[in-house]
Amino acid sequence: MTATKAPIEPPSQQRTVRRPGDRLFSGAAKGSGIFILLVLAGVAAFLISEALPALTAPSEEIPGGEGLASYVGPLILGTLLGAVIALLVATPLAVGIALYVTYYAPRRIAAGMGYVIDLLAAIPSVVYGFWGIAVLAPQLVPFHQWLTDTLGFLPFFAGPASTSGRTMLTVGIVLGVMILPIISAISREVFSQAPALHREAALALGATRWEMIRMAVLPYGKSGVIAGAMLGLGRALGETMAVAIILSGGAGATLNVISNSNPSTIASNIALSFPEATGLDVNTLIASGLALFLITLVVNMLARWIVNRRADFSGAN
Repeated sequence: MTATKAPIEPPSQQRTVRRPGDRLFSGAAKGSGIFILLVLAGVAAFLISEALPALTAPSEEIPGGEGLASYVGPLILGTLLGAVIALLVATPLAVGIALYVTYYAPRRIAAGMGYVIDLLAAIPSVVYGFWGIAVLAPQLVPFHQWLTDTLGFLPFFAGPASTSGRTMLTVGIVLGVMILPIISAISREVFSQAPALHREAALALGATRWEMIRMAVLPYGKSGVIAGAMLGLGRALGETMAVAIILSGGAGATLNVISNSNPSTIASNIALSFPEATGLDVNTLIASGLALFLITLVVNMLARWIVNRRADFSGAN
């Protein structure tokens, strides 16, 4: 007689045994995620409830007397303008630094350079503000005048150029330095994880180092660089003290980034106006904070979506 073997259960039907530590970690991770969502919902509920009086108040009772949209609109424009300038300044520099540290610099130099660049994130924003107003702003005055003389036909550089250098362009450059470590760190991590098979195949086919980076590294890390740039943009949108120290805001909506008339940003306006605000003025400032909350939320959701689009990419694809 031949012995019959017991049927082997398919892998999909096998029961996985979960250890107590796994269940504890899974529950803690799930609880932390739910807690973050509850905190986010609580912040949103607070902002909406406190901003509701300003949203329903007559236009003449809002500071400025022209309604909430006229009050918040220039602040939104100033916030986006400074953040976009920062992004345009920081992203090319961060990508270049990340590529140099990852593929060009000697190993001993690369480790120290990456550490020093990451230390830029530890400098307080007040220090950046003092550096911007005392050092950078005076140095940029001739550059502002050159932009007016050369590119004055564009609305961004229409002038008259500021004689103090305390302009939106200066703020954008300072914010670009502040978000540089964020974009650089993420870009370095993404570039270092480019598939070795792709890089070695490109070099084996006779490609130079730059051609290998252009064909194998940059296509792989493109989504990571974009996500890092979006995270840096979210950081620039919420910056307060550096902008408040440098910028002499208060003007209406304008795209001129080199004149003395600059729209303030939401965060700096709240920081400067909140201590003396009372009654409906407080609700108006919270309403502008709600606008900043929504803008930052959209930016971070967009960054998360970009990252998820490339989640299934691997070196074998």
